[in-house]
Amino acid sequence: MGQPVREYLLTLCVTVAVTYLLTGPVRKFAIAAGAMPEIRARDVHREPTPRLGGIAMFGGMCAGLLIADHLQNLNGVFERSNEPRALLSGAALIWLVGVLDDKFELDALIKLGAQMIAAGVMVMQGLTILWIPVPGIGTVALTQWQGTLLTVALVVITINAVNFVDGLDGLAAGMVCIATGAFFLYAYRIWFGYGIESAAPATLFAAILMGMCLGFLPHNMHPARIFMGDSGSMLIGLVLAASAISITGQVDPDTMALFVGGERNATQAMLPVFIPLLLPLTIIAIPMADLVLAIVRRTWNGQSPFAADRGHLHHRLLELGHSHSRAVLIMYFWSGLIAFGTVAYSVSSASMWIVLAIAALSALGLVLLLVPRFTPRAPRWAQGLVPPRYRHAERAAEAAVRDDAGTEPEPARPVAAGVSGVNGATAVGPRSRLPDRRKAGSAR
Repeated sequence: MGQPVREYLLTLCVTVAVTYLLTGPVRKFAIAAGAMPEIRARDVHREPTPRLGGIAMFGGMCAGLLIADHLQNLNGVFERSNEPRALLSGAALIWLVGVLDDKFELDALIKLGAQMIAAGVMVMQGLTILWIPVPGIGTVALTQWQGTLLTVALVVITINAVNFVDGLDGLAAGMVCIATGAFFLYAYRIWFGYGIESAAPATLFAAILMGMCLGFLPHNMHPARIFMGDSGSMLIGLVLAASAISITGQVDPDTMALFVGGERNATQAMLPVFIPLLLPLTIIAIPMADLVLAIVRRTWNGQSPFAADRGHLHHRLLELGHSHSRAVLIMYFWSGLIAFGTVAYSVSSASMWIVLAIAALSALGLVLLLVPRFTPRAPRWAQGLVPPRYRHAERAAEAAVRDDAGTEPEPARPVAAGVSGVNGATAVGPRSRLPDRRKAGSAR
């Protein structure tokens, strides 16, 4: 088991490195190509920021697949299954359409059609749902058109859910990375815990998707230097959907010996099989709640349900007083709670401690949500290891003076009550001001 873990880590690290190193040149290319849309009324950011970050993410995915094809244990995934080729074909198509949209702003119907075609391309090459597990009944085989319809629907919904949540710097990439981390643990457990090799492609896809997100995040965290654009959001949405489809549609629950001990035991034992279908919902849950609230809000105000506004969830968090970074971290917290809580419950659904832990963490999340003025501070011994906004006010002021003037720090000036700086840090004197770009958000 140790050797496959090392190979997954190597694949992950290569994907991270290639994505990270490509993002800088891609940013320069996006600026030269003019892929910098004008600021819209509903946007949070204040300066035009280049898009096309999906180019670097696609390069990282290709590098991850290439290195995995040359590793001893992961090479079998390519020999025994056509799913990696199906994923690459569908991803290349949706990525190309996303690149064109980042530059030329394609019509929404064109993008929807491209998403369906990309899903169809994967279905034609074998990446499709063949059966679905039903508690108390067993495995229900699907006809060809039923499997195709369900696969296309899952792909389209997941792609648009990820695209919808891409509203703040680092939000979509971070949430997808968190959900994929939970999915990787689940898929790895199915492969080695139950000895089912058909779960290997999904495990590989999850490792590569984590690498794509982790490599892009340093460039996309607030203040973002580049956006992933539709070329990135649609790409990672498709890879996430492909991972879920692979393990759900190809792993036969009968091979897991779940139907032993009566209907009740079978129903409880079937719960882990549903997790791949539930994990993509960790991405959809927050944006779907936001979508429903938006429709109700706009209809109540006599507006069209499709009219753009500044009433989305991330706008609400900012209006409550949360900084940009804290709003993103709050949504990270809820995504991680849902994803890892679901996986933990699937492992031991009869444990009351898991339910109590999830309830306690949910209460903690509500407290953090309702206390926007709380500013975390790192201890003094860790001041040099964290960004300036998490240091004590005096140390942050000294660091700002040194960075701006290149001289020895001056004594910190008294702080006016009620004055706060970027991301909740206390403003100290006129030199503590940051450029407007550092106050920017990134609603797409």
